[in-house]
Formats: sequence, structure tokens, C-alpha cells
Amino acid sequence: MKTYLYIILLCFLASCGAETTTDTATEQTNTVAESNFVNMTDAQFKNAGIQVISPVEKIVSNTLKINGMIEVPPQNLVSISIPIGGFVKVQPEILQGTYVKQGQMLSVIENPDFIQFQQDYLDTQSKLEYTAADYKRQTEMREENVNSIKVLQQVTSDYKSLQTRLKSLEQYLKTIGISVAEVKKGNITSNITVSSPINGYVTVVNVNAGKHISPAEVMFEIVNTDHLHADLNVFEKDLPKIKVGQKVRFQLNNDNEEFEGSIYLINHKINEDRTVNVHVHFDDKGKTVLPKTFLKAYIETANQAVTALPDDAFIFSEGKDYIFSYLGKVQNKDEQTFEMIEVKKGASENGFTEVIPVENREIKDLKIVSKGAFTLMAKMKNIGEEE
Repeated sequence: MKTYLYIILLCFLASCGAETTTDTATEQTNTVAESNFVNMTDAQFKNAGIQVISPVEKIVSNTLKINGMIEVPPQNLVSISIPIGGFVKVQPEILQGTYVKQGQMLSVIENPDFIQFQQDYLDTQSKLEYTAADYKRQTEMREENVNSIKVLQQVTSDYKSLQTRLKSLEQYLKTIGISVAEVKKGNITSNITVSSPINGYVTVVNVNAGKHISPAEVMFEIVNTDHLHADLNVFEKDLPKIKVGQKVRFQLNNDNEEFEGSIYLINHKINEDRTVNVHVHFDDKGKTVLPKTFLKAYIETANQAVTALPDDAFIFSEGKDYIFSYLGKVQNKDEQTFEMIEVKKGASENGFTEVIPVENREIKDLKIVSKGAFTLMAKMKNIGEEE
């Protein structure tokens, strides 16, 4: 009998514990469910100046804000160097920022080795003239079977070899900037002139009189600013919103003046930071802008009708956006009830912002608090702290 009594007692205690646990869980569920609601007395409602409106349909244009930089095409940025070293003999007064024209002298380089190259060219030319005459004579003799095939083959080989060497020396002289026509006249020089290949502004000067210039060392950099463009970094998620020909507004980081352009090219490669390079041409710079200047660009996407609310209707709290829905008066009480609803913001224009429900909840048929939402949020937080 004692054993049976113990078993009955244990079952009774277990049943009571289960009921307590169930009641606690129900209580917690009700607390969570009620945590999005807040009540106000009629007096508080009046003093807070709360206003309630219905969502409206607005035509808004979604504007993408994008960072970018002013650049120049590769063909408009030139680094100048020489293929063979030498000493700077003449250096005119050229400073950073100097505007130069195509063909203008930038510097004169001197190297005694230049004389040897020209001498080799003239020697080769003389040997070629002699070998050409011998080749012609041996060919005629072979036709008459006077000489052997071996002799003709040797002369032919020498003739072609000298032809190749002369062309190579001629091309080399052109590369280092020596006039072949002047060398043929016997005008040998130890100097070469470094000239500007384009019109533009000098941005780098690495030379001075008497300095030794090594092969491939950059002497000058020149930039032509006639065809500046903007390179924008558009995020991957925004790529479907843009297209070639779309209008773009620009604003330099150091200036409030705006100017316009249009999308010219869209790169087909996504960068490591999940952005895509977009190449934009200016309609009219309107002023002198410099390469490598940072800018902000604004691209307006297609207009569309959306459900919108005044900007004051939104509350940002703990990393999320919320609005308050007005549910009406509490039955038999002098109180008003409001529900806090999590939403997301869409496009904004003229004081209105698109409202996007988080849980597929219909918003357009609700009454939304347009003024006083901060007061409701503060009261809700105070209630939470008291609980």
C-alpha cells in the first residue's frame, strides 16, 4: 500500500509541474505577442499630437548613389622614356603643370654610343652597295656557266644578310630618335631630342641638366584632359537597374556644383568587392576637373508607383525600421491601441518613402501614425523596462 501511495504522490507532483510549465510558456507567449502593442490614454493621445493617415500611392524614382573617380583614357596618359641611357645635355624650363604641344622638345640626351650606331649604319650601307654589285655580277656569270653554284650561293647569302642588318640598324636609329635621312647625308650626332608625343599637361618631371637617364626610366608623364571620363563602382545587386545611355548626375567631393553625363560602357567582369566598373562620359565638364578626383554620382532609375508614407512615419531602432498602425479605441476604456510593425524602406522622394512589409503583410489598408511615432516608441520602451 505504501508503494502505491508513493507512486500516486509522484504522479500528482509531476502533473502540477507540467501545469506550471504550461502556464509559464503561455504567459511568455502572450508577453511576446503583446510586446508589439502599446496603449495610450485619450489625454496622452491628445497631448502627444499624434496624427494618423492612410498610405498613399506615389510615383517615385529610385536614385542610386555611387562613388567614383575621374579618369583619363589610357591613350591620353603618356609616360616618356628612352630605350638607351644618356646624360641630360639640355633641359628647358618645364615644370609640373606646364602645357606642352605634340612634337615640342622636352629634353636633349647625349651619349657617345649614338655615334657608333650611326657609323655602323653607314658601314653596312657601303658594304651592301658593294655586295649588291657583286651579287648582280655573279648571277650573270652563273647564267653563262662561268662560275660555280657555290660561289653564287655565298654571295647571295652575304647580300641578304647585309640587307637585314641595314634594315635593323635603320629601325634602331628611328627608335632612339635619330634621323636616318640626316645620317645618310653624313650628319652624325651624339644627341637625341626627346619630344612630347601628345598635347597635354606635364604631371611628372624626373630630369635635370647633367643627370644620367637609365633605359626605360620615366622622364616625364603627360596627361591630355580633353577626354576625361568617370569610372563608377556599381554594386552587383544594382546592376539590373542601369543601362548604356542612362543619364548620370555628378558632384565632386570638394564642390557642390553638379554636371551631367551618360553611361557609355558597362564592364562584364565583377570585381572582388562585388562591384562592376561603369564608364561614363561627361556631357560638358563646364570647368577644369583633374584626374583622380573623387566624385559622387546619382543615377535615376525608372519611375514606378509604390505604397509610400511620410518620412516622419518611420522609426529606426536597433538596426531595423518600424511604423505604428492605429488600431482604434479600447472597448470600455479611455485608451487608444497601436501596433508596431517592422518594415523596410524603399525609394525616397519629396518627403515620402516607399514602405515594404517584412512579413508580406498588407500595409495599404491600415491607418498609420504619421506624427508622434517617436512618442509611441518611447512609451513602449518605458513599458518594457517596467515589466
